[in-house]
Amino acid sequence: MNDPTTLEIWRTPLAPGRVSMAGRFCRLEPLVAALHANALHAANSADAAGRMWDYMGYGPFADLTGYHAWVENAERSADPRFFALLDAGSGAPLGVASYLRIDRPNGVIEVGHLAYSPALQRTPAATEAMYLMMKHAFELGYRRYEWKCNARNAKSRAAAERLGFTFEGVFRQHMVVKGRNRDTAWYSVLDGEWPRLRRGFERWLDPPNFDAAGCQRRSLRECRGRAENQT
Repeated sequence: MNDPTTLEIWRTPLAPGRVSMAGRFCRLEPLVAALHANALHAANSADAAGRMWDYMGYGPFADLTGYHAWVENAERSADPRFFALLDAGSGAPLGVASYLRIDRPNGVIEVGHLAYSPALQRTPAATEAMYLMMKHAFELGYRRYEWKCNARNAKSRAAAERLGFTFEGVFRQHMVVKGRNRDTAWYSVLDGEWPRLRRGFERWLDPPNFDAAGCQRRSLRECRGRAENQT
C-alpha cells in the first residue's frame, strides 16, 4: 500500500543566494552597507518616534554609525539572508527584508526582519516585495513559507492575512525581546496553495488595476478571492 505522505518528486531546495528580484514597483537587491546604509538610515529617520522598531529585536538606532554597523553585520549573514528594497522608479533604498530560519532538508523558509521606512509603508512596492520573495522561495522548491510576529503586533498580523498566509496559532512565552515576553503568532503558505495565491497577486499587480494616480481599483483580498474562485 502506498504511503500518501511519501514525497516522490520533491527535492531539497537550494539556499537563497545573493540574487536580485525586480518588479513593476520595487526591486530587491542583496543588502550592502556601502550601497544602502546611508540612504536607508535617512529614510528610516522620517519615523521620528521610531515606531517601526517597536516589535523588532534591535533598533531604533541612535545615529548613522550604529545603523551602518548593523547593516555591515547583516550583509555578511547567510541566514538571515538580507535584501534592500528599492523603489523601482528612483532606485532609492526604502526598506529591508530577509529570508531566515532556512531549513533546506525540510523545505521550510521564513520571511522576516521587515523594516519598512515611512516612504515604503502601505505602498504597492511594499506588497510587491512580499510577492517577489514568496515567488522566489517557491521557485527554489521550498514547501512551506512562514511568517511569524509578536502576537500583539496587530499590523503585522493583518498584513500576513492580507497577503494570504494561514494563521496556525500562538506559541506562548516563545521569546524574550528587549526584556519583554513575546508570544509568537505563526502563519504559513504551502507550496500547494501558492499557484492560486500567485494568481491573486498577479491580478492585483496588473497595470489596469491601478488608476492614473497609482491607487488600486480592487483590493488584494478581492483579487485573491477571484483567483480562488477561478476554475
